[in-house]
Amino acid sequence: MTTGFDAGEHSGRRPTVVAVPGLGLSAAVPRRTLDLLGPPAGVFELPAFGLPAPRSTDLDPCALAERLLARIDAHGPVVLVGHSASCQVVAAAAARTRVAGLVLVGPTTDPRAVGWPTLAARWLRTAGHERPGQVPRLAHDYARTAPGAMLRGMAAARRHRIERALAGVDCPVLVVRGRHDRIAPADWTAALAAAAPRGRAHTLPAGAHMVPITHPAAIAAVIAEFLGRTA
Repeated sequence: MTTGFDAGEHSGRRPTVVAVPGLGLSAAVPRRTLDLLGPPAGVFELPAFGLPAPRSTDLDPCALAERLLARIDAHGPVVLVGHSASCQVVAAAAARTRVAGLVLVGPTTDPRAVGWPTLAARWLRTAGHERPGQVPRLAHDYARTAPGAMLRGMAAARRHRIERALAGVDCPVLVVRGRHDRIAPADWTAALAAAAPRGRAHTLPAGAHMVPITHPAAIAAVIAEFLGRTA
């Protein structure tokens, strides 16, 4: 599903920015950043990543990447933007087709934290740095997606080795994290950037894992700079 796609008067001046919401989140979350970037931009929702996910749905990142690829072909050159577990989806898509660029915000899953206890511990350590004001947004979106679908989506994401996908991506790659993100620690994001032939890592001066909600202006600024470099 495409939501709020806007080609705008700037179509043709830069690649279209296509964002996929993080696991359990709605299109409203990446839209905060895209509205600051301006057109051409759009949010593409996928099962468990903006859309409900029936139990029979294959939530493997590679399967979801195929769904994404079927939708982006009509929009010419694109820069794909993922957040959290959707980073694995957009990375898998970029490994399968040529894109203009790839932006990974708070990517999962660090191989050192694939076990549920370690992953949960990192979430808890990160939660202490998140802004309480985002709770209503999270509660609304998570209830819409359903906890079962989110668990299945995270289980599939834990098995995907995003660094292997990035090794086959030949476009510029930007890996971004909030300063207090323990789910995507600095050494992990640096390793991901190094795995991509044209990768670069950037840590924001503030924020944690949910920076698309809490710091959309900061995310928009680094993406805009990245687009300038890509162009």
